[in-house]
Amino acid sequence: MSWKRFGVVFVPDGSQPWARSHAALPTPVHVVGDIFRFFYSARDGEKRSHLGWADIEVSETPRLLEAAREPALSPGDDGTFDDSGVGIGCIVRTGVGFMLYYMGWNLGVRSPWRNAIGLAQSPALEAPFKRFSPGPILDRSPEDPYTISYPFVLQFGPNDWRMWYGSNLAPAVGNADMRHALKLARSRDGVNWTRDGATVLGFVTETEYALARPTVVRVGDRLLMCFASRGENYRIGAAGSEDGVTWTRLDAFVALGPSGNGWDSEMTCYPALFWHREQLWLAYNGNGYGATGIGLAVWDGTLVV
Repeated sequence: MSWKRFGVVFVPDGSQPWARSHAALPTPVHVVGDIFRFFYSARDGEKRSHLGWADIEVSETPRLLEAAREPALSPGDDGTFDDSGVGIGCIVRTGVGFMLYYMGWNLGVRSPWRNAIGLAQSPALEAPFKRFSPGPILDRSPEDPYTISYPFVLQFGPNDWRMWYGSNLAPAVGNADMRHALKLARSRDGVNWTRDGATVLGFVTETEYALARPTVVRVGDRLLMCFASRGENYRIGAAGSEDGVTWTRLDAFVALGPSGNGWDSEMTCYPALFWHREQLWLAYNGNGYGATGIGLAVWDGTLVV
């Protein structure tokens, strides 16, 4: 039992000024049939991240159908929390449209960056995404004093929204390695969030020092999470849970490491789990944090979480 890889399904051709390179943080949204719209973060000539999308037919022979000519979301106005770039976390489909949760950042001086979590909304995939507000919906706080990153949100009921997100456990100053774990926030409306600052998923080896970009799906009555794990190199780790608070690492069974050669031979990172036709799929990035594009894999066998 393992992941069956299909290789690269999309990489920007560099022709768009807002997408000179990278297709990081793939985020699939089902459109119709086998077609999914994969949102992603691209970089312009100044290395600022914009959000684009590519429509892909998800099957045993995946193929690209169409790609965005204009960004779905661009960096914010100068002075806002996301003026240096936007990185997608997830998209939640609701009864009235779509909620896009993302990480925005400013470049710093003594610390290289400051991240916060923002929200944009759209009534339909064909319509533009508009920011909920110029400011973030989740920022630094007593519970998260340093910086926070890529959110993943699931709605468990009308008044039960849960967000898993990354949080630095110490300041990132200069070239110092970050220590970045995963935490949980809760909300009744998907906009206003509460958190206690407790780490729900941390490190399991001496070389591991950062967990980022969580993605969660239901597997029966349990939850499966995949995430980017950083140690000697980036690889995709996994964990299972009954309640979303207490997690058991499943790296030995469900993780996806680098391949022997090619576009994901150095790293695997920034996963996105999704179900399609009763199969569990994984979209992810390989070498260069998305520079080599988006790849797909499907779980081959019975999945036990």
